[in-house]
Amino acid sequence: MADFVEMDFIPTEPRTAAASPWIAEARELWKLALPLVVTQVAQMAILTTDVVMLGRLSETALAGAALGNTIFYFAWLLALGPTAAISPMIAHILGGRPRDRAGVRAVTRMGFWIVVMISVPMAALLMFTKDILTVLGQSPELAEAAGRFVRPLSLGLPFSLGYQVLRNYATALGRPNAPLWVMAVTILFNAAADYGLIFGHFGLPRLELVGSGTASACSYTFSFLTMATITLVHPVLRKYRIFRRFFRPDWTRFTDLFRLGMPIGLTMIFEAALFNASTLLMGTFGTAYVAAHQVAINVPSITFMVPLGIAMAATVRVGLAAGAGDRPGVRRAGYTALAMSTAFMSVAAVTLSLFPHAIASLYFASGDPANADVLALAATFLKVAAAFQIMDGLQVTASLSLRGLKDARMPMWIAAASYWVAGFPVCFGLGVVMGLKGLGVWIGLAFALMVAAILLCWRFYFLSSDRRGG
Repeated sequence: MADFVEMDFIPTEPRTAAASPWIAEARELWKLALPLVVTQVAQMAILTTDVVMLGRLSETALAGAALGNTIFYFAWLLALGPTAAISPMIAHILGGRPRDRAGVRAVTRMGFWIVVMISVPMAALLMFTKDILTVLGQSPELAEAAGRFVRPLSLGLPFSLGYQVLRNYATALGRPNAPLWVMAVTILFNAAADYGLIFGHFGLPRLELVGSGTASACSYTFSFLTMATITLVHPVLRKYRIFRRFFRPDWTRFTDLFRLGMPIGLTMIFEAALFNASTLLMGTFGTAYVAAHQVAINVPSITFMVPLGIAMAATVRVGLAAGAGDRPGVRRAGYTALAMSTAFMSVAAVTLSLFPHAIASLYFASGDPANADVLALAATFLKVAAAFQIMDGLQVTASLSLRGLKDARMPMWIAAASYWVAGFPVCFGLGVVMGLKGLGVWIGLAFALMVAAILLCWRFYFLSSDRRGG
């Protein structure tokens, strides 16, 4: 059967004559988005498992892992941009040339090449996490704890990024359920590994922070190998034979991935670097602030996974319409995704504003008076998180919709301006200069997301407008 016929995720007409094109688009977008949302939530469940178990180990362990993850995440993002470019590039290929298996295979293969070229030296650099954090002014105790956590974790970096290549490949082909099932199984694997290696259960040694890093690295490896196996046996995924002639270069696709992927990566780095800088600022206020910040940032990170999954689906839907030259389809896909994200984040905002203390208390051993200060700080930060929920959903959905148009450079500059020209000065000014400490930092984060949301939504409106032609 022809490739295009098998890819039933690409609708050409509404299912019924009476169906509105907008309703049809919402149906197709949600069909693709739902597994992506669940996959994103599953990925956060893995991180949440680490946070909860380390929170029960000690405040220092939780804070050390938070700082260690800050350094690890930066290295991860350096290679993530080109892997994120795989999905829109494949969508454009299939939107214009639905039978082009060779093009899809070449894009995916070059994605693997880039992962190896970037992640291996980054993993080596992560071995010096303790020294990096010491230079950045962190306390010797926290820097030492972070170094012990990241050393084993760094070995999982290439496998984590390799999984992202396979995930974006499957998503672009309309098969998001495959990575979903992989993540579901990985949650169980990671929870068992954390429980065993952190606390010394199942006959395993009690490694505490080292055990948490080791468990995460093993989970990354497990998810990659499982996803690779599915890719080799799935009826749709295997027909592209993405591992065939693996060592054959395609320099045109390689260059295209870098040209689109590096601005995407820098966009994510600008945003992530602000949140990582906020963690480092918390470290200057004391261990309690770092621990509370780690808990508080984990909660909106979970809610963020829903609009992120919707936005990833929008990348594919917008890319397919753009590849086919369908400007009204581009608008419908982007605006529908923005509406879905806003609806969910409105509910999340109300929930966080009403129950901040109850939500924060889930991360700590009940009744322990030693956690009272951290719990109060985390609840305060969650109230600020409630205020920026809608803007956070809008900015990521608009950004990834623009990615579907292969528009990466302007979103990169918007991110730089929003997070570092607007956001960081407010974080530093309110938190350090004005003495508001953690609360001031969180107000700065909310301001940065608001600026990004406004500018990115305007950019998508401008590029998808009929006044642009077509």
